[in-house]
Amino acid sequence: MRAAGLNAVSTYVEWSLHQPEPDVWVWDGDADIIEFIKLAQEEDLLVILRPGPYICAEREFGGFPYWLLNRVPDIKLRTNDSRYLQYAEEYLDQLLIRVKPFLRGNGGPVIMVQIENEYGSFYACDSDYKNKLKDTVKKHVGNKALLYTTDGSYREALRCGPILGVYATVDFGTSANVTENFEMMREVEPKGPLVNSEFYPGWLSHWEEPFERVETPNITKVLDEMLSLGASVNFYMFYGGTNFAFTSGANIFDNYAPDLTSYDYDAPLTEAGDPTDKYFEIKRIISKYLPIPKLPTPTVSLKGEYGSVTLRPVLNLFDMASRNLYGTKQVKVMTSDPPTFEALGLSNWLVLYETVVPESLRSEDKIQLNAFPKDRALVYADGKFCGTLSRSHRVNSTILDTPNEIKILVENQGRVNFGNIDVEDFKGLFNVSINDAKVEYWNVTGFRFDESMESSLSNMQSTIAETRTLMSGPQILIGHFEINGELRDTYLNTANWGKGIAFVNGHNLGRYWPLIGPQLTLYVPAPYLKKGKNLLVLVELEYVPENRKISFQTIPVLDYPAKIITTLK
Repeated sequence: MRAAGLNAVSTYVEWSLHQPEPDVWVWDGDADIIEFIKLAQEEDLLVILRPGPYICAEREFGGFPYWLLNRVPDIKLRTNDSRYLQYAEEYLDQLLIRVKPFLRGNGGPVIMVQIENEYGSFYACDSDYKNKLKDTVKKHVGNKALLYTTDGSYREALRCGPILGVYATVDFGTSANVTENFEMMREVEPKGPLVNSEFYPGWLSHWEEPFERVETPNITKVLDEMLSLGASVNFYMFYGGTNFAFTSGANIFDNYAPDLTSYDYDAPLTEAGDPTDKYFEIKRIISKYLPIPKLPTPTVSLKGEYGSVTLRPVLNLFDMASRNLYGTKQVKVMTSDPPTFEALGLSNWLVLYETVVPESLRSEDKIQLNAFPKDRALVYADGKFCGTLSRSHRVNSTILDTPNEIKILVENQGRVNFGNIDVEDFKGLFNVSINDAKVEYWNVTGFRFDESMESSLSNMQSTIAETRTLMSGPQILIGHFEINGELRDTYLNTANWGKGIAFVNGHNLGRYWPLIGPQLTLYVPAPYLKKGKNLLVLVELEYVPENRKISFQTIPVLDYPAKIITTLK
């Protein structure tokens, strides 16, 4: 970034990363924000901090920790709800007391701290809430860094987004009229520098949609115009990266649309940090206005081609062995409202709801199962797959040959990070009925998949008969591969598989869904690999190719044609 002429780096700070559970705080490893700030300073980059508490960013729940919905089920996020503010202020206190020594006024690189995030796009328009956040941040920052807001450059957003005493900025992309957008900023911030605090050189992408791209000439034209006005510009994103594990969110307007695992964003630097033609064109424009540091020209890093791996199935997810290993939450309840993920104390990824068909209905040839899944559900009748329910496609019912028992496996595809609904996005199975009669008895199992899978599966022998298929339930498959040379970034090509998650040496690479697209490959950073024997694990929900092979390759595939497939094979 510095080699391209950028002089600052902007970063969101994700509350859920630092407080994944109510009594758990994490400030090391991937959550070491202070080390990030120090590295930026070493690279001669200033830092712009965006701590939320809401961040959007196509991240799960917009950065909120899921447990807020467990602690206070009727909570109103992003408002003056005192129960929400209690937790939000504690988070900001914990963060900013650590950041304080690195503020610009204290000799550090942090020059700006954002309050909330595009609040003008949120329906609540709660001034009391905004002011309390400002007071909490101001208590730590004082006049040692500039407090600012970011909002869309239209009147409704600028009516509710700005905060008295906080510098108001706007955001817009390559299709915008630069003069008109900065005139909108001047209506709320008459003096001071012009700032586009989110200029979009790429865009976000969803499953089942084409991969979004932004053409380079459009970027350079608008960038040149902004810089000629003396404006400050923050690229969103200059480097996007990856939503590893279950950290990708979802948007909702007309339909629920889950975000890809990759956050490549068609940015100037790829998911692997490689420069693109876009990178060099942006550098050329910046060089007209600022001196470019004399640093080595970045090049595309060598990638590892580690060949194919033949996987073997070791567990059926519904078997007792799987439940004992990964079924961390198991309850039996008499209720027509089975517990949500949040009520189970489970953030992600799968919850299994099991029930029996009432005796009064078993004389029927067929029954109609009705349910609203959040977000996607596989339905099994007497142990055999028989249909899919989908929030995205508004499929809320299926006709079954009358069974004795029903299994419904619900997948959280990502809590909403942005949209036209309340942000409180509970996950689970809602409004369940059979032939319009409420279902009163449930056996509920919440599954947790994490780094412990490596030790539990590495030497496991198969418990699945060769004739078993995914018609009887998802499978957990494992395979080993050797690396004898250099450890390099690589990509796992999931083509010909169905839908699931992948682990390498205990690291969750995230969701894959090649049956739908457009993303085929999962990014595997070199630090996730090791010399010698490596372990690959798939939790596959829908389809296993006949040869059970999967391969590592040197190039990403993020724009495979998106398609809709609604049946298992």
